[in-house]
Amino acid sequence: MEDADKELFLEEFGEFYGYPNGPKSIDEIRATEFKRLDGLIYLDHAGATLYSEYQMEAIFKDLTTTVYANPHSQSDTSSATSDIIRQARQQVLDYFKASPKEYTCIFTSGATSALKLVGEAFPWSSQSCFMYTMENHNSVLGIREYALDKGATALAVDVEETVHEKVSRGSAASIRVSGHQVQRRNEAKSLENEPTGDEHNLFAFPSECNFSGLRFNLDMVKIIKEDSKRILEGSPFCNRQWMVLIDAAKGCATEPPDLSQCPADFVVISFYKLFGYPTGLGALVARNDAAKLLKKTYFSGGTVAASIADIDFVQRRRTVEELFEDGTTSFLSIASIIHGFKVLNSLTMAAISQHTTSLSLYVRKMLLSLRHKNGARVCTIYGSQVSKVSYCEFGPVVSFNMARPDGSWHGYREVEKLASLSGIQLRTGCFCNPGACAKYLGLSHLDLLSNIEAGHVCWDDNDILNGKPTGAVRVSFGYMSTYEDAKSFVDFVRRSFVDLPDWSINGCRLKQGYETRHSAASFYLKYIIIYPIKSCGGFSVESWLLSTTGLLHDREWVLTSLSGEILTQKKVPEMCSISTFIDLNEGILFIESPRCKDRLPINLVLDSCYSEKEEINAHGHRYEVQRYNDEVNAWFSNAIGRPCILSRCFSSHYGCLNKSSSTGTCRDAQGILNFVNEAQLLLISEDSVADLNNRLSKNVKKGAQGAPVQVNSMRFRPNIVISGGEPYAEDGWRNIKIGNNYFTSLGGCNRCQMINIFYDGGQAQKSNEPLATLASYRRAKGKILFGILLRYERCGDVGEDNDLWLQVGQGVQPN
Repeated sequence: MEDADKELFLEEFGEFYGYPNGPKSIDEIRATEFKRLDGLIYLDHAGATLYSEYQMEAIFKDLTTTVYANPHSQSDTSSATSDIIRQARQQVLDYFKASPKEYTCIFTSGATSALKLVGEAFPWSSQSCFMYTMENHNSVLGIREYALDKGATALAVDVEETVHEKVSRGSAASIRVSGHQVQRRNEAKSLENEPTGDEHNLFAFPSECNFSGLRFNLDMVKIIKEDSKRILEGSPFCNRQWMVLIDAAKGCATEPPDLSQCPADFVVISFYKLFGYPTGLGALVARNDAAKLLKKTYFSGGTVAASIADIDFVQRRRTVEELFEDGTTSFLSIASIIHGFKVLNSLTMAAISQHTTSLSLYVRKMLLSLRHKNGARVCTIYGSQVSKVSYCEFGPVVSFNMARPDGSWHGYREVEKLASLSGIQLRTGCFCNPGACAKYLGLSHLDLLSNIEAGHVCWDDNDILNGKPTGAVRVSFGYMSTYEDAKSFVDFVRRSFVDLPDWSINGCRLKQGYETRHSAASFYLKYIIIYPIKSCGGFSVESWLLSTTGLLHDREWVLTSLSGEILTQKKVPEMCSISTFIDLNEGILFIESPRCKDRLPINLVLDSCYSEKEEINAHGHRYEVQRYNDEVNAWFSNAIGRPCILSRCFSSHYGCLNKSSSTGTCRDAQGILNFVNEAQLLLISEDSVADLNNRLSKNVKKGAQGAPVQVNSMRFRPNIVISGGEPYAEDGWRNIKIGNNYFTSLGGCNRCQMINIFYDGGQAQKSNEPLATLASYRRAKGKILFGILLRYERCGDVGEDNDLWLQVGQGVQPN
């Protein structure tokens, strides 16, 4: 079947896929130059492409056999280094087919730095305008700050191109520009003032949108510069003279602008987007006459011919690159890009473009063909709806969101989490392109402001707000990507989001006969576990006292970094080796660590170990805490191998900070909580764990590599472990009674990568299990559910103190 699928792919794309005329086929490239990708599917080349092993070997050989020196010196090695830098500049110009008589390559710390250079040095005036397309990266939008601060106007525009028989593509008649509202900070300066002809205006657009992959027509450069009156007809800026900036950071990896055909004034690039290494190096390719208009204020070593320290005198260097490259250039990185260009040139940019585009077209086609059982479309691909623009005008990027059969959306973080479990690396969110994100997702200003008020910021987990996605899923391909990468991703989407099982209570599938079965089952309490310090080891007891926060002293202490960040095993695996035990009779918390010689006792009553009192915020709650002294903190710092502070919760009566917000992690808006993520207690069923282990064993029998993965209840860090019933019976419980105590279920516990961490020989190890298996049958509304969260309901008429204790062996009676 796999061979047949590939044959169909090759029938359609074989002419363009795999470098048939290159020095190596794609399979040979992957086998010899990207061995580290075995078992990994990397689909974030728009974020950063990958360097080849051949490339790095050449760089290492170069750096270990050549002496490179500061090019600002006069020695032989310095002169040789300067020659290498000149050679690298020429390679950059050659890449864009730019004549050195017309253009100069200025090395910067990246594309963002190049854009910043243009923004701060551009000759803005109150009559200037900064015009830019909606599909621009934040680094381009940042130029707006310089323009507006100088009293200039700013204008976002949409560019649409239509193609019909009587109009040639790329002509002014085929391109339409429509503007959004004019932005201006200094209202005293009116747009009605006629331009003097001395003002300078800048238009910026990307060669390829990093959100949708849409490639902009580079004929716009000439049209804006030579025919702005027609294309901007009706705009107050139609009679202006324009300079043009192209953000080619994304697009130049597969289709660099040809500056011999589109005479842009500025082009910015970042080399890790081209060939993976080096990072922290980019370039501004500037037209010489445009560069002369840039007004640079700061000077530094290397940018001046002479200066006098105690009087206002400086003579700047004359050449463009010397004037703008502050300090010593990153000469070792610049020497390295020569080897990156050798890799690209050996394959040719035309072949790279054809190869990567064939993969993105295949993925687009396959995703658009996916349907749910009711016929509803699974994927909405962004950019495909652009009027009369063919697929060939898209780069190797596919951005989309996925809907359920009922039309509700899967959140992009759900997709990212499941993809990671399948060994697929992709990117989600808005990709630092807020204009394209709002445009393609149909988000109004009101939507955006509402999302911000709800707490949504870049890179958070708020992927669905008010029923709408706040971002998208993006896959992107590089020159080393393969059909197998693309096919694996499509199979993942089909497996995870199309053929979904039927869900019932709390989104979890239950077996038939549940209603009649659970009432007759004999559930009982098997284990009670208390974790005094958040993310450290817990201890099991036969009986334990309940309190208003759940189990007495559970998660009552927390370790924080010196900056106040709460530490957990996710970031500090060493915390798992810290063991704890509380002796209620002695009133002491005992703590041990294999890294510490002595056991640390901490009194449960106030003593001299305490330091200052303060308030901290965590997990949507505000806590009043008491910190411990330096001696206690030194013990814990030694135990986990990094500086930390131990704090104890004395009050959390403030409750959830955002009770009305759906974006917080707070599941228990009524309970009094210690340092728990969501609720007072977590209940796990041994029978549910047994079913999970059975599924894990079957996965190995079906061909998964390695020995069967088996987990016990403690992998999930429960407080209460029950036994004696059917697997997942707990999913349907609303209330339960254990002994004489009552608890309310707050629903299923959403599991994360934490349960994939296990410890072997004291070392933290990580796999994809059991979360990957749980995701295959326990997923609902973007969550992977296992176990239930509980709130203790303390009755006001409790008579005996014994009623406040949980006891192993007590019956568990669900409602």
